[in-house]
Amino acid sequence: MDGTLVDTEPYWQESQVRLVAEHDGTWSREDGDSLIGSGLWHSATVLQQHGVALDEQAIIDRMTDDVLVRIREHLPWRPGARELLRDLRDAGVKTALVTMSIRRMADSIAEAIGFDAFDAVVAGDEVEHAKPHPEAYLTAADLLGVDIASCVAIEDSPTGIASAVAAGAATLGVEHHAPLADDGDFLRHHTLVGVTARDLGHLLQRGRALGTLPEADA
Repeated sequence: MDGTLVDTEPYWQESQVRLVAEHDGTWSREDGDSLIGSGLWHSATVLQQHGVALDEQAIIDRMTDDVLVRIREHLPWRPGARELLRDLRDAGVKTALVTMSIRRMADSIAEAIGFDAFDAVVAGDEVEHAKPHPEAYLTAADLLGVDIASCVAIEDSPTGIASAVAAGAATLGVEHHAPLADDGDFLRHHTLVGVTARDLGHLLQRGRALGTLPEADA
């Protein structure tokens, strides 16, 4: 969601900077970049290590509240993301939002899209293991009632890509704030502009043809 559907990563990083400064800690751009795609509980632990004297849930609630204030002022959509979701819905393709943000944040973004874009939402406070663990994507496939091998995941961070690949989904990496590897078990694309439901179907077929994806159950 953050960085793939909406460009909210700068909002999270601004919140991190403020939190650490309020507790007289030190924080760098590199520290913020290292958390892109990570679960919020991991992020909270790292912030504690940098001097934030709050418990994990308080840190998560504070950051979430900060970002919600910012998105109410301006919600920056990633180019092509909503158009692709609309095309998928029109094509009858089941869709799930898989994010390490907590549920109230995920619901706020999903509602702002303007149409019923997702059949399921898996949020960071609803799984035991955060990305890069595959649990979130496997949970999404279960909720959709489909084999993960029939799914295409779209991610913008190395952590998210690792989660999707480990789950067994065909994965499209759209680089934004975090650099992506030049090679790996995923297809790179510079933007979602012009990407269609048919293109994602071709990606799935390509992965099977190359032998990198398991065949879906009949």
